[in-house]
Amino acid sequence: MTTVPAPASADEALAMLRAGMSYLAAADPTALAAQTQADCLQALEQLDAVETATRAWILGAFTASQGYSADADYSPTAWLIHRTKVTKGAARGHLGWARRVQAHPQVAAALAGGTVLTESMARIICGWTGQLPAGCRQAADGILIAAAGAGVGREDLAALAAEIYARSLPDPGDHDPEPAFEDRQVRVETTFAGAGVISGDLTPECAAVVTAVLESLSAPAGAEDTRTREQRYHDGLQEAMRRLVASGLLPERAGQPVKVWAHVSLAELRAMDDGSVLETGWVTEMRIRWAARRAGAAGGSGGDGGAWLDGDAARAMACDAAVAPVVTGDIDPSALDDLVALCLQLGGHGAHCQPPPDPGPAARPGPAPAPAGEPGPGGEPGQGGEPGQGGQQGPGGLDQLTAMSREAIRQAIIGKAADLLSGPGGLASFLRTRQLGARLAGPSLPLDIGYAETIPPGIRNAVILRDRRCRWPGGCHQPAAACQVHHVKHKAHGGPTSLTGCVLLCSYHHQVVIHRWGWTLVLNKDGTTTAWNPDRTKVFHSHGPPARAG
Repeated sequence: MTTVPAPASADEALAMLRAGMSYLAAADPTALAAQTQADCLQALEQLDAVETATRAWILGAFTASQGYSADADYSPTAWLIHRTKVTKGAARGHLGWARRVQAHPQVAAALAGGTVLTESMARIICGWTGQLPAGCRQAADGILIAAAGAGVGREDLAALAAEIYARSLPDPGDHDPEPAFEDRQVRVETTFAGAGVISGDLTPECAAVVTAVLESLSAPAGAEDTRTREQRYHDGLQEAMRRLVASGLLPERAGQPVKVWAHVSLAELRAMDDGSVLETGWVTEMRIRWAARRAGAAGGSGGDGGAWLDGDAARAMACDAAVAPVVTGDIDPSALDDLVALCLQLGGHGAHCQPPPDPGPAARPGPAPAPAGEPGPGGEPGQGGEPGQGGQQGPGGLDQLTAMSREAIRQAIIGKAADLLSGPGGLASFLRTRQLGARLAGPSLPLDIGYAETIPPGIRNAVILRDRRCRWPGGCHQPAAACQVHHVKHKAHGGPTSLTGCVLLCSYHHQVVIHRWGWTLVLNKDGTTTAWNPDRTKVFHSHGPPARAG
């Protein structure tokens, strides 16, 4: 057996660990004997236990010293998500163990030994003894760990834990005035296409109330009702939440009543207007992008707090809801280039604009052409004095367009196209007011007003729809409902209250990181954000532009 020297530092230990795991990962498992495979699997479980305890101790110290704040993260969970690239569930799992090892040091020591408890069994033991009074936990942990080390199976361990719990119950006359919240949790996560997953642990009282409500609202609708019990429970939960929202009993969020967003694409409005055959292809492409945007709103980030509905579901929800209509559409740069080229071609300056064939001097009306190089009838030296000859001039007599003049025309066309679509008299407003009826036919709101003491609802809603969550470039997944609108350039310094002058930030990155710690954030022209700390030793960049609001 080869003796491996002990590492001299933590960095050396990490390097040796990586090397060993890399060796096993590169090995061909099919070339190993069955006993070697079994030994590897047992050793990996033992290493997993040691890794769990080690990570928990290091993460606990990192959390206690608030090491995450050096990277402008507001919690160890956020730091793990943004710096180690784990999921939110994995980050919470790591922090859960960091808390367990503090409350159950004997379990942590058994894990670190690598031979007594596996990570999964240690988690179960902590769950059992965590329900005991604080004064009984250490003794209970010691009893269960010793039993597990002696080979007692899980069922017998559960019976032993139940006996310990029964013996530790206080007298009926005793009362604990301090509420305990460790035994309850509910998680709601959004998955692909807006679907959700609910999981958690309910107290007995909560489980009884939830069960009673679901049983009341999930009764079969008759013999033709083919839904399973689980499907009826789902529909009962939705009905219970709908009734609660409609009751008006919910408190306001961020000073505003609970509301429903109605997302209506410009493509959908044009489809209602029964567009031409050419527009049909464009509408199809927009619907594809709409579906992608809808799927992108999933993924657990929370988005803008809105549900992306269409068809009957959208009509049913909008029938009795406070609706804020937002017509959206994207600018296609290639379409603008095609429009510029079309205008130039119609003006006689396109690449395919050729002059008509010359019938000859005798057939041309008017004075004879001037020789080449001499002034023509217009006083300009020309190719025979006729506009368009030689491909150097268009019908209007203008010289060939320079790059600067083409850019000027391009900017003018872009401006007119924006005027055509936007504003109270624009195409989007016209279609919305004519197609969607009185509930959605209200006046348009401005999105650029210069300076204002407060942020108007129109700009606030547009920023929320564009950003959908905190735009901190270092990474932050706080949803729009938990964020504030931040002026990129402070109002005291003349910062405009506009869509391009505002960005969505959570209260931590807005109030603490920027306004207290002095970090700087800029919104780049391409929609990305960049931030740096006061001495510029750390600079963060976002990796992509946000979704457009319009």
